[in-house]
Amino acid sequence: MKTLYIDNEIKYIGSQLAPHWIYKNFKIQGDAIVAFCGECEVKLSEMVDIEDVINNEPIYSKYMLSFISEQFNIGLVEGVLRQRLLITCIKEELERLGFIARRSGDDLFVNDKKLSVSIATKSVNSVLIHTGVNIISDGAPIKVSGLKSDLNMTNIKEFAINVMTNYNEELEDIILASTKVRGV
Repeated sequence: MKTLYIDNEIKYIGSQLAPHWIYKNFKIQGDAIVAFCGECEVKLSEMVDIEDVINNEPIYSKYMLSFISEQFNIGLVEGVLRQRLLITCIKEELERLGFIARRSGDDLFVNDKKLSVSIATKSVNSVLIHTGVNIISDGAPIKVSGLKSDLNMTNIKEFAINVMTNYNEELEDIILASTKVRGV
């Protein structure tokens, strides 16, 4: 899987969760994960999570670290498992840095305040994952925690790169592990 941290700020509005968005915008073809920072505002019309639409819960963050991944030749259930693996990689990187985070499904919490949002969905030819981690907690419609505002994290880029590297290594190791066993 290819990884890229994008230095330019990008406002995540939901439309980026689309087939070949990474390829079209960053010329990275195939399985990939990218990360960037910026405002996040996903209106109900762009929401993929039908439960959030039913509950009238749009997403907003003044400043968020977003991860977008597109992965090919897998089904949605495997995509959700890979989404949970990404969340686990984020949690483990937080813990490596000395922070305590709690995972519930595909959500992370710090001090019982929501740190992240995440969704996995299927396009016609790939699985798409978006995971956002609040950097600033101000202005959110619910009680949230933020990497900078609550954890005083200063190097968001390094954090993002470490998460993507660990995620990529986990996926490669899973595939490699599947090749070393004898069938029974």
